[in-house]
Amino acid sequence: MYRTILLLGALLMTAACSGKSPVPPTMAEGGFDFTQAVSSAEAPMVTRLENGLTVLIKEDDRFPLANVRLYVHAGSAYEQPEQAGISHLLEHMVFKGSANRAPGETARMIESAGGSLNAGTSWDYTVYYVEVPDHEWKLGLETVREMAFHANIDPKELEPEKEVVLSELERGEDAPGSRLFKTLQSMVWPGTSYEWPIIGYRETVSGLTDKDIKDYIARLYQPQSMLLVVTGKVDAKKVLDEARVSFGDYRNTHDVPAVTPEPLPAPKGPQVTVVPGKWNKVYLGLGFPIPDMGSSKATGLEVLGQTLGGDDTSLLYRTFKYKKRLVDDIGAYALTLDRVGMFYVSATLDAENLDEFWAELLRFFADLDASAFQKQELERAKLNLADSLFLTKETLAGLASKLGAFQFFYGGQNAEANYLYELARVDREELGELMAEYLRPDQLSGVLLTPEGTETTSQGLTQAVEDRWPARTKAVEDQDAPKQGKVKEIALPGGSTLVLLPDHTLPYTALSIYWPGGDGSLATDEQGLAMLTAKALTRGTPDMTATQIEDYLSDRASSAAATAGRDTFAFNAKYPSWFAGDVLPVFEEMLTAPTWPLKEIDRARQDQIAAIKLREDKPLGTAFRHIFPFLYQDGPYTYLHAGEADQVRSFSPDQIMQYWERQSRMPFVLAVCGTFDAKGMEAFASRLATELTRPGNEYEYVRPGWNPEKQVQMHLPDRNQAHLLTIFPVPGTEDLEASAGLTLLRAALSGQSGLLFRDLRDKQGLGYTVTALLWQAPKTGFMAFYIGTEPEKLQQAEQGFADTVALLRQDPLPAEELERAKNVINGEYYQDHQTLLSRSRQAANLLVQGLDRDMEKQLIERAKALGPDDLQKLARRYLIWDEAYTMTVQP
Repeated sequence: MYRTILLLGALLMTAACSGKSPVPPTMAEGGFDFTQAVSSAEAPMVTRLENGLTVLIKEDDRFPLANVRLYVHAGSAYEQPEQAGISHLLEHMVFKGSANRAPGETARMIESAGGSLNAGTSWDYTVYYVEVPDHEWKLGLETVREMAFHANIDPKELEPEKEVVLSELERGEDAPGSRLFKTLQSMVWPGTSYEWPIIGYRETVSGLTDKDIKDYIARLYQPQSMLLVVTGKVDAKKVLDEARVSFGDYRNTHDVPAVTPEPLPAPKGPQVTVVPGKWNKVYLGLGFPIPDMGSSKATGLEVLGQTLGGDDTSLLYRTFKYKKRLVDDIGAYALTLDRVGMFYVSATLDAENLDEFWAELLRFFADLDASAFQKQELERAKLNLADSLFLTKETLAGLASKLGAFQFFYGGQNAEANYLYELARVDREELGELMAEYLRPDQLSGVLLTPEGTETTSQGLTQAVEDRWPARTKAVEDQDAPKQGKVKEIALPGGSTLVLLPDHTLPYTALSIYWPGGDGSLATDEQGLAMLTAKALTRGTPDMTATQIEDYLSDRASSAAATAGRDTFAFNAKYPSWFAGDVLPVFEEMLTAPTWPLKEIDRARQDQIAAIKLREDKPLGTAFRHIFPFLYQDGPYTYLHAGEADQVRSFSPDQIMQYWERQSRMPFVLAVCGTFDAKGMEAFASRLATELTRPGNEYEYVRPGWNPEKQVQMHLPDRNQAHLLTIFPVPGTEDLEASAGLTLLRAALSGQSGLLFRDLRDKQGLGYTVTALLWQAPKTGFMAFYIGTEPEKLQQAEQGFADTVALLRQDPLPAEELERAKNVINGEYYQDHQTLLSRSRQAANLLVQGLDRDMEKQLIERAKALGPDDLQKLARRYLIWDEAYTMTVQP
């Protein structure tokens, strides 16, 4: 995430144009209650100028200094292959004079004032930065403006500077770490603009002309794609006024390229390259493709990198440096960028240790699972990540880089708190799932720089992977069907169903049981009872207390939990396959003989009441807690899912047991995915069906009526933002044609490059979060537009929604927008359905609702066949402004 941006920035992007050596930045946050520190810190002033340029100012009077930096969405990932290296070359050229300053004059002015300046290029951005005495802050603004907007690309200066860059390129070739990574990135990110090095190639750099650079500037250096950051002993209002004067007159002449994550490459088997040379040591690098920085999995992957190889206490370091003494150094980290990512493992060792180390390293990864991480080790890794983030604030430059990164890449300062929130909740189960999903031999790319004469070949190393990592190298047959056995649906007693989804890639099993019902099995005065029952269900059996269950499952790297929905009740579990004989009897007792201990019911009750209060403390939580009772007038959809606090306090153990008695009697669908004994699983499922299911317990999904009142306004005092939801009734999943089109329409509207985001946020600057949501049950559904904005901009935001609806109804969606939406839903599906548990949940949930277990794939295929006219017809049919519901939460 943020940490890897700065890490790779320090290693690969910083220019030496000013004649200074790169200074590695500090990186991240920690030491005490970091979330509290973030929430209590005074937020910076953030303003978007009329031309789209964002200005962030943070007053900090600790030092008599001002740090000024300008970020531009222009890096090597925005280049064409034939111009590889042009971003970095431009970064050099800005020091060769501007329209208003002669070559070298800028550096002289800054240094004469007691300041410093530099610039840097990465894949996704270029940054220009200056640090000056506080009374010279205007000079800092003028300097970054001159560098970015008025660089004088003189052909006479260009040719010698190209030679400087080529010399730098050659110097990088001599550095093992640089050579290693440059070779590896072309293997991990083939076919993308991330496959070439930031500095480019000899041929491309040599061929660049002054016209090429000027055209590049004209295309990418748009105010709307820039962020100006000023920190230090300054007056924020004066800085903002000067920023308007200095930067406000520049105009956008081109659209900003959309940032769309690259799909993960299809598994192609292990590939290892050996590069002999005049090295004294062996330098090894392994890369596995992972999702981009915007992925919900980015934080977990960062924790995985820290835990595996982040420091001297990490698992790789302790294993191969301390215990086995096979390496001089070894480390790992997750590098997540705007559109791609890489999990990177590196090591340095003596050539005579290579064969033993390679064999041991492969065995290490083949045996690796979540049980390898102790709780103390995981907490230490998370603390170190948070601590390093917090310590960036020690210097003005660190503070500016932290604030700038969160604003520039994540859209606002809330991202820091969100990151710390996610970080605190990463657990061993998540790490295990991430390892299973991404650290796979069929996705492994490796590069070894070996001393000349080393008897090691690419073929031999690749073969060793196939020999020593056999369970994972047997790659999936195709992207659509990551399984190694035939799917089976087996009828069980009482109308229940067992679904077997074999996938022997990993020795893990995911098990999901879904019943129809949930809130739908409640009376009106029982709102919240389904959720409470789910919380208490797994907290006691005849043989074990709640703590004994927790310890027993944890010792086996297993987990189990129940959840309740508006139409379903579910039990989900995951465990290493070799522990099936241990854990399945426990799961069976949980479901057939729960003991409902009073103290555990009390704990569950306290948890639920706390969750209610927590949601009511948050404007968006309040909105989504009340959205269903607002929209619907009958049936379970009108219920408050968590209930009211007083209501939850009143529920007795008898009510919980009675609810479970009628809920568990419903026919269920049990889906199991992974490695398992089919006969043993069928016997387990049959026992459950025989014990629980009773004839005549059928559930009917309702088609609820919509409320006649279409507007509601809620208030949360002492809040800053207003929240707006505009909601359109749509069909449920029973209408496959409409569902396919609605799914595609939602994708076109949502995301950072979606229609809503580009208009209401990028163009109008109305809010931090702007998106579209689609919720569907079998017989009902809704599409919602959401924005969080300033209260005084609420009317403008609503008009923006209305304009978007009018546009969709009036004109067919452009072909490129439609193609983007199709790619989005296709990518979302495969990113969201790779884990075993996601697949078992999907199958059980869809089948229990009477839908095909492959319905989501069917929707994608139907969506691919739709054209612009189809979506226009859909918008005209369902996006009817006068029939929309409006929900607002205001201060």
